[in-house]
Amino acid sequence: MTSPQWRKSSRSSDGTSGKCVEVARLDNAIGLRDSKAPGGSHLSLTAEDFAKLIASAKRDELGLR
Repeated sequence: MTSPQWRKSSRSSDGTSGKCVEVARLDNAIGLRDSKAPGGSHLSLTAEDFAKLIASAKRDELGLR
């Protein structure tokens, strides 16, 4: 297995103090981790569940505001 390529939004430096979620394609999942703790643990979601999470966030259904 090769090391995952973690990516974050190009907007993560726009007033966020660099606080961002990073994502990476893993062998059989999508990984999510805190950009401030790259050596820490990460969450793994199936591609289907990741797509559902993104769709819910876009519809503002997560109650985060």
